[in-house]
Amino acid sequence: MSLLNFRKKVDEPAGENPQLEAFLDGYSIEVMPRTAEKVEDFTALLPKGTRVYIAHIEGTPIEDMVATAKRLSEDGYPVMPHFPARIIKDAATLENWIAMYQGEAGVDQALLLAGGVTTPHGDFHSSMQLLENGAFDRAGFKRLHVAGHPEGNKDIDPNGGTAMVDEALRWKQKFSETTDADMALATQFAFEAGPIIEWAESLKEAGITIPIHIGIAGPAKLQTMIKFAIACGVGPSLKVLQKRAKDVTKLLLPFEPTQVLTDLAAHKSANPDSNIERVHFFPLGGIKTNANWAIEHGGASARPATES
Repeated sequence: MSLLNFRKKVDEPAGENPQLEAFLDGYSIEVMPRTAEKVEDFTALLPKGTRVYIAHIEGTPIEDMVATAKRLSEDGYPVMPHFPARIIKDAATLENWIAMYQGEAGVDQALLLAGGVTTPHGDFHSSMQLLENGAFDRAGFKRLHVAGHPEGNKDIDPNGGTAMVDEALRWKQKFSETTDADMALATQFAFEAGPIIEWAESLKEAGITIPIHIGIAGPAKLQTMIKFAIACGVGPSLKVLQKRAKDVTKLLLPFEPTQVLTDLAAHKSANPDSNIERVHFFPLGGIKTNANWAIEHGGASARPATES
C-alpha cells in the first residue's frame, strides 16, 4: 500500500490531529529500574491505566525489578516485566521470579523474549521454551506478549531474510489459540510506516492474527537515536535517521516520532480492522521527554493521571 493514500501533513498544530490522538490512546511505555528511579512521580506523567513494561537487562538483580514493579503497581499502573529466557537459569528460577512478582506487586502479565545475551545462562534460550514450560498459565497470567520484528532480526536470521522469525511467529500463533491469556506482539522500533504496514498485512495474510503493539522510539537526540538503532539491529528504516544526519542544521535537534506515528494513525483510521492495535514507546530520550511528547500530541487520552 502506498503511503500516498494515507499520508497526512505533520505541520499542523500539536494536539489537533484526531487520528493521532486516537492512535495514542492506550499507549504503553518501557522503563528500567535505573531510569524509573529518576522519575519522582509517574502519576504526573502517565495516564491512568498505562501499561508499563520493565526491561530486564542482564545483571539487574531480580529484587530491583520487583521493587520497581511494586512501586508502579502501587501508583495504579499495570506492570509488564520482561522475562528474557537466556538469563533465566532454570524452571525453578522462572517460578520463583513469577512468585516474587505476584506476591509483592500483583503482576499478572509479562513480555517473554529470548533476550540480548548470546550464550544462555541456563536451560532456556527462547520465549517459546518459556511458553511451553506452562508456568505462566499455572500462575494465572492474564496477558502474555512476545517479540515482533517488522524488519527482521539478524540474531535469529543471521543470513538475512525472515525464515526463522516467521517460523517462530507461526508457532506463537498456534500457542495463542491454546492459552486463555491474551497475547500481543510487541515489536522492535522502526522509523517508517510503510514497511511496518506491509509487515503487519503480510502476517494477516499468513494467518497470524496476534494483535500488534508497534514499537516506537520516543523523542531523543539524533546521535542517541542512531546509536540505539544500530545496537538494536533496526533494519532498512535506519535510512530515515541517516538522511537526517546529513543535514548539519538538524544534527543537534531532537528526532521525534511525529511522522511515522501520523502515517500509522492515518492507516489505522482508514483500516480499523488492521492488526496494528497499540503504540509501545521506547523512551530513548528519557521517560519525561517521551511522556510530555505524548501529552502534547495525544490530547485528553494522554494526560497524566493527576490531570484526569
